Amino acid sequence: MKNSGNAVQNYYSTLTGWMIPTSRAMDAHNIDIAAALKTCDISQDAMADQESRIAAEKLSQLLNYCNVKLARHDFSILVAEQFHPGMFHALGYAMMSSNTLQDALERIAHYKRVVSNTCQLVNYEEKGQFVFEMQIITYETTNRPVLSLLTVETFLATIIRFSRELVTLDFSPKKISFAYPKPDHDMSYLDNFFNCEIEFSSNKTAIYFDLKQTQEKLMCGNPLITHSHEKMLDEFMARIDKNDLSHVIKNKIFELLPLGAPSQTEIAEYLGMSLRNLQRKLQDQGTSYKEILENTRKKLAMNYIVQQHLSLSEIGYLVGFSSVGNFNRAFKRWTNQTPGDYRQSQKA
Repeated sequence: MKNSGNAVQNYYSTLTGWMIPTSRAMDAHNIDIAAALKTCDISQDAMADQESRIAAEKLSQLLNYCNVKLARHDFSILVAEQFHPGMFHALGYAMMSSNTLQDALERIAHYKRVVSNTCQLVNYEEKGQFVFEMQIITYETTNRPVLSLLTVETFLATIIRFSRELVTLDFSPKKISFAYPKPDHDMSYLDNFFNCEIEFSSNKTAIYFDLKQTQEKLMCGNPLITHSHEKMLDEFMARIDKNDLSHVIKNKIFELLPLGAPSQTEIAEYLGMSLRNLQRKLQDQGTSYKEILENTRKKLAMNYIVQQHLSLSEIGYLVGFSSVGNFNRAFKRWTNQTPGDYRQSQKA
């Protein structure tokens, strides 16, 4: 993808459902919504279609705009306080009818792509705690996180506001960690809202919950309601996947790489479209098949290279190179090091 263009920034998006609490917070603090949307180049239609998407960069701009208008830094919390389950489409209602808080958090991780394609959500148990971690995607050429700290604050605060709806209004997590440096301005609003330890410059962005508390049965649990909403979510995700051409192509490349790198023609045939149509659609998204293939191979290779049980020739095969020499040349192009030297430097 061409990170220099707007196409990449627009690719990383989130549900326009975020406009529900955002517009409510703006209205409650007398911010002119129409003027704000115009300044941030956000269509008024974003307020109407709950299945459309808004670029993550534009949402970040809007949150920042509101902070500037109010001459404060806590608009993230003001948005979270306006939580409404509809902001997450059917997922919000499925979460609200979950049997336990842990069920709800695992559900949002499973259906994360409904909400956004800007991160992975991973849940796991650690030392008596339940960890809800955001693994935020970074732009490949700059390594800058796709999500700003302000946007991440808003999301994590919304998760806690949602948790308070399910459990009890005075519910607090054990800890919040941000893989971002601490800003220069006063951050006491986070302490006041989360009511727990706040850590910056951490190795992860996550919420730490008390494990037992997340496993307590909730009064609002209703499997029938949850099931009906999950059916809607599965259908919604199928529509997302069909529309996300780059995502479909990447998945097919992953599948076929051990048999050799698939050609653009093969992928076009798999998708049931002409080669010219495929090229045009990818160009509209600001990318190309060659770029997607290159990035997919690189990402896989970087994951495999640190797995010591895999030989370099095996890695080359797994990422679709017909010879070790071709793999070595590609790897050196990506890292300025040979695979062997890179692996040694990682071990050191």
